[in-house]
Amino acid sequence: MSLDCGIVGLPNVGKSTIFSALTAAPAAAENFPFCTIDPNVGIVELPDERLDFLAKVNQPKKKTPASVKFVDIAGLIKGASNGEGLGNQFLANIRETACIAHVVRCFDNPDIMHVREDANTEASIDPESDILTINYELAQADLQTIAKREEKNIRQVRALGKEAEKQLAPWNSAVAKIKPLLQDGKCARQADLTDDEKLAVRDMFLLTMKPTLYVANIDEESISAQTNKYVEVVQKIAAAENSEVVVICGKFESDLSEITEPAERADFMEAAGLKESGLSTLARKAYHLMGLRTFFTGGSDECRAWTIHEGDKAPQAAGVIHTDFEKGFIKAEAYSIDDLKQYGSEAKIKEAGKYRQEGKEYVVQDGDVLFFKFNT
Repeated sequence: MSLDCGIVGLPNVGKSTIFSALTAAPAAAENFPFCTIDPNVGIVELPDERLDFLAKVNQPKKKTPASVKFVDIAGLIKGASNGEGLGNQFLANIRETACIAHVVRCFDNPDIMHVREDANTEASIDPESDILTINYELAQADLQTIAKREEKNIRQVRALGKEAEKQLAPWNSAVAKIKPLLQDGKCARQADLTDDEKLAVRDMFLLTMKPTLYVANIDEESISAQTNKYVEVVQKIAAAENSEVVVICGKFESDLSEITEPAERADFMEAAGLKESGLSTLARKAYHLMGLRTFFTGGSDECRAWTIHEGDKAPQAAGVIHTDFEKGFIKAEAYSIDDLKQYGSEAKIKEAGKYRQEGKEYVVQDGDVLFFKFNT
């Protein structure tokens, strides 16, 4: 499973506009359904003020941020789970992602056709119906996945008897919780599963089990308030699912992406009442939603942000830099970026007793600055 975030939604909700602004890469954004067929892939630098601070202290020749991979997946419509509108291909693209950014149209514009159940029939702007349509199609696809696995399990029980029944017990109990939700068009991630049950169904890669955040695409008139009547509907639905909402104006972000001068970008955002680009917020939240965390290395040559999984230990983090570092790991010298902010330099951190020596069992924390010692 690749570590990327799939951007999904109905046709014409602004997915490709947001993707283009997010990645500064061209993606089709014409006003008709299915203008995006092959998923566009873009790598986005992750804004991180901690790396900026580390670089300010070290004054390196080079600064390298972490990154997030986004995949712009073509619009789904009703019937996608049955292959409508190239649905099988689109669902397969979603299955390959680690998490989902579900873009929901939260703006009125009579010049941009909105479709939901039929690619050729105009639909009203209704975020709840839009979300339910996408979730229903993903749920139906998941039910098909479960049905296929059930057939396989029946054959396994016939062949192996009670031993197979015992092995399948966590899977059966998990599915007993998941299926009623899917049949109601809800998401598998809403099921209250034990750790054993989560592990038992993990290899099915259920679409509605994927971590999901909602992207409310607003118009320019709603930027200062960061909400409108449509956004409120999305927030209510997200709260019920324990999901997050990022509010973005795709048109504004598209215009902002064309400004390369930092001061001009800051002025443009300030005029709109924004302290940070909505796309920066999206990139950061997607990164964390995938369970990714950051540690840093710093020096006069380079300050760099490195990506690890939450819970990774020091040798695994060392291996991200080079496999030899993990194989010959001895220890990690560590301090947090917050320590650096408090004391101002590595020397002062040592004087304060905050400079640490960590071994193989140390779980790396988000924001650690590390220096690895190893045998070659």
